[in-house]
Amino acid sequence: MGRTGKATIYEVAREAGVSRQTVSRVINNKPDVALDTRKRVLDIISDLEYQPSAIARSLSQRRSYNFGVLTAGLKYIGPSTTLSGITATAEELGYGLLLKELSSFSANNIHPILIWFLSHQVDGILWAAPEIGSNRDWINDMLDEIRVPIIFLTTEKRDDISIVTIDNYHGAKMATQHLLDLGRKQIGHIAGPLEWWEARQRLKGWQDAMRAAGLKTEKRMVVEGNWSSKSGKVAINQLLSAYPEMDGVFVGNDQMALSVLQAAFERGISIPEQLAVVGFDGIPESEYYCPSLTTICQNQHHLGSIAVQELVRLVDAVNLENQKVEPIHLAIKPELIIRRSSDPDISKGGD
Repeated sequence: MGRTGKATIYEVAREAGVSRQTVSRVINNKPDVALDTRKRVLDIISDLEYQPSAIARSLSQRRSYNFGVLTAGLKYIGPSTTLSGITATAEELGYGLLLKELSSFSANNIHPILIWFLSHQVDGILWAAPEIGSNRDWINDMLDEIRVPIIFLTTEKRDDISIVTIDNYHGAKMATQHLLDLGRKQIGHIAGPLEWWEARQRLKGWQDAMRAAGLKTEKRMVVEGNWSSKSGKVAINQLLSAYPEMDGVFVGNDQMALSVLQAAFERGISIPEQLAVVGFDGIPESEYYCPSLTTICQNQHHLGSIAVQELVRLVDAVNLENQKVEPIHLAIKPELIIRRSSDPDISKGGD
């Protein structure tokens, strides 16, 4: 076409025979543009290889098209998988990410991080660090200062904040009920660190399922680990000593469950005939344990993706209504995957 340099919105408008405002409405997917006009404009944008200015778009719509993401423990599979889901969906929806990682899971020096996010004019914040100890106390003092939507990916439900999370309680009840349905009556629990909200939810799910079945729960039936395989081995040995009649165990995560399988082998305990085992997380390796591990699968990539979608929806609602919107509460149900560690009738090949 004899053009040199980058195409401009005015060139697109001239080639399409429409106004610059019409091109802008097409670019920003606004209504009130005829379908044939929209197609013509999009074809010319493609032909001219026109790239809309991100700065101009953010100014015109009063958005930065950036989200703040606060996470912790990215060296672990759970947080890194959640971040992967966040990143993929943010990219798909046209949002950039500004990332901060806490120095530790329990860090509570939150004010500087919030100020940094807000100073960079993020449109919203995804709080993907787990709730541990007092690291949510800042909400009571600072929530009103945050003028953008914020979604928490792991926290105890409260009416004044938006939450998208895995339903740990439901998953734990499902795991325990599976063992009960197999005829197990003496079911122990290896908990994660109980300063974690997720670990407390999984403990409560086990307790409530047992009590609903008319079975008692005692202190000797629970041992606390710290999510690591090493802590799982210590915990199962303590549990077997204190609760020798145990015929089933719900383990708070798959990594600790791996140690249960090893300790049982070392003690000559047959799984699942003498001890049925269910883990929690659904890590890919769980299918290849020996025996393969029955587990509660939580899709954390999906969790991150859904959280981004919901945050975009909140941002759109705030911009449309120009006011604060009602918090959302979404709990994603995990899935029970039955394998040989609980059911001897499952084929040796896996699921």
